[in-house]
Amino acid sequence: MFDRYSIPRHLDAPQLIGLWTIDEFLGMFIPFVWGILTQHIFIGLFLAVGAWFGLRKAKAGRASSFVMHATYWYMPASFVGLKLTPPSHCRLLAG
Repeated sequence: MFDRYSIPRHLDAPQLIGLWTIDEFLGMFIPFVWGILTQHIFIGLFLAVGAWFGLRKAKAGRASSFVMHATYWYMPASFVGLKLTPPSHCRLLAG
């Protein structure tokens, strides 16, 4: 209470929204909002929990940016929107 400075415990800790990282939160939020908008709340809630569980299992033991790297590798370039990086299907670069 009297401490004017906060010292972070970990320098590489990911940003959190509540108890979840940003990608886990979006993985839960998008299906839940879809369920609300289509009036299938329980299906959206079930899909949100499944997406959260799936993302946690996919990221287990890997880097925190594993999902972003897999998105770059497997999705088309227009999905990621990176303009300054070469496309992922180019294996040999000249120059």
